[in-house]
Amino acid sequence: MSHTIYGKIFIVIERYFGRWHLKLKYKLEKRLAYLYSGELVSLVLFVILSYAANYLYPTLRLYSLYSFWISFIFLELLLLQGTFYWYIKLKRLRKENISITPMKIVRQLHRLKTLNISLIFIFLIAFIVDFIKWYPSFPLGGLQISFFIYIFAVLEYINYFYIQISYDNISDIKYLLKSKKLKQSCMNKDFKRNL
Repeated sequence: MSHTIYGKIFIVIERYFGRWHLKLKYKLEKRLAYLYSGELVSLVLFVILSYAANYLYPTLRLYSLYSFWISFIFLELLLLQGTFYWYIKLKRLRKENISITPMKIVRQLHRLKTLNISLIFIFLIAFIVDFIKWYPSFPLGGLQISFFIYIFAVLEYINYFYIQISYDNISDIKYLLKSKKLKQSCMNKDFKRNL
């Protein structure tokens, strides 16, 4: 008699945790799909916006500024890295039921970290070159846009590789309010776990 009771209890527990696991997986899959698609849309949208800005406002001389190209390429490269990162996590969750980033991918992203840092410094050189090239008639609007893109890219770099500075869901906001500190980025956790 006690065997059947324990068996029934085990079945109930197994069903409950099975559903709970599926709910968690669905929630995580939805979040990863959101992050992946958001990065991908941004990647494409920024190309279209840069073309439109250059076409509609030729006095900005965006495509003539080295600082624009370096900051723009830096931002696009970061978005590409983010798209790739979230896609790999999503794909692995769907196929293997696990969202841990493969070691090979973590190493590739860690190597790209060096390239990203070099682009941060190359921008500063490009900005100085633009000042020298365009002196005394600076395309001030174009330089301001280049600088804004650069700042945005640096913040995105920090958000991916060090600490999470973008909080766009209730769970993250609750964590932030409760702990009063910023979270370590997912990519940074992967670096520490695998390198």
